[in-house]
Amino acid sequence: MAAEDRPQITLITPPTFDLEIFPDLLARVLDGYEIACLRLSLATGDQDDLARAADAAREVAHARDVAIVIDTHVLLVDRLGLDGVHLTDGARSVRKVRKDLGADAIVGAFCGTSRHEGMSAGEAGADYVAFGPVGATSLGSGEQVDFDVFQWWSEVIEVPVIAEGALSAELVARFGPVTDFFAIGAEIWSAPDPIAALKALMAPLG
Repeated sequence: MAAEDRPQITLITPPTFDLEIFPDLLARVLDGYEIACLRLSLATGDQDDLARAADAAREVAHARDVAIVIDTHVLLVDRLGLDGVHLTDGARSVRKVRKDLGADAIVGAFCGTSRHEGMSAGEAGADYVAFGPVGATSLGSGEQVDFDVFQWWSEVIEVPVIAEGALSAELVARFGPVTDFFAIGAEIWSAPDPIAALKALMAPLG
């Protein structure tokens, strides 16, 4: 696959991480593989914990000119110097969040398996739409997004699309021609060497 056609990578943080260890690991991953965007996807709702984690991750990302967005916490974007937000409720709040954060912020929307929800999010001003899970998972309803959704989207819609959830090298090979981004997180963080795991996952794209 030609470099200009190859999907880019959004890197998703683990839901919890050690501030003594993770920033160095994150730096090694960002230095070892080209990452387009970092997504803070943290399990905690504690604002102090979120702020400390976001500060550490932002410092590493911005030092390497990598944009950083945070899941759902719209009010923390400006306060923490982040580049935008990844909404997890489909199209529901895209229009209001776009108005609140302004034209320059990144506003993305996860739309599950629903093509209609993705179209609504794009029309409301989302910079990208994410669909998933692509692979088999016991999380959520377990329902997987159809390949046809990506194929149709790549042919008809101009808003960039992200494939995520339980990715494997085989799925990367299959979805590579019909997606703009892969969002990768859990697939690599549990590996002894996350960079090697990321490279192996993306190897089918050449």
